[in-house]
Amino acid sequence: MLTKRIASRFYPSLGVSSLSASTLKSGDILKKERIFSSSDVIEYSKLSHDSNPLHFDLKYAQNAGFEDRLVPGMLVASLFPRIIASHFPGAVYVSQKLQFRSPVYIGEVIIGEVQATNIRAIKNQYLAQFKTKCFKQGDHVVIHGEATAILPTLAKEQGQSMG
Repeated sequence: MLTKRIASRFYPSLGVSSLSASTLKSGDILKKERIFSSSDVIEYSKLSHDSNPLHFDLKYAQNAGFEDRLVPGMLVASLFPRIIASHFPGAVYVSQKLQFRSPVYIGEVIIGEVQATNIRAIKNQYLAQFKTKCFKQGDHVVIHGEATAILPTLAKEQGQSMG
């Protein structure tokens, strides 16, 4: 516990902001809010080699029928493993199924949400299935899908996520 307390003080991005924990149950929802910036898109592009002009050229995006430059869908979807790992350090992300429903523009407030739907013990770990969704403008779904992760424990750490 002392290590976690020290880590949260010096590395707040790890998502360890409280030492209290509860147990994950089917139906539980974990959330994270994020605003993606131009620099996020540039950094993502450098790592992924995604140079689609929809992400960088306003005129190109507008000519394609969009209001503004788009945040890459996979960058938005990266909220899901982040939410899970912030509550269950050491979780292993096994699979993700995604459907992209609406564009996400740079500067929009996005809420990522994972909801536990099925949990079963396997050896001394847990296989957890989640419904995954990202919203903008309150309840407008931009991405939805399903994810599976192997969790080392069902004790949720109170990361920097909402909910």
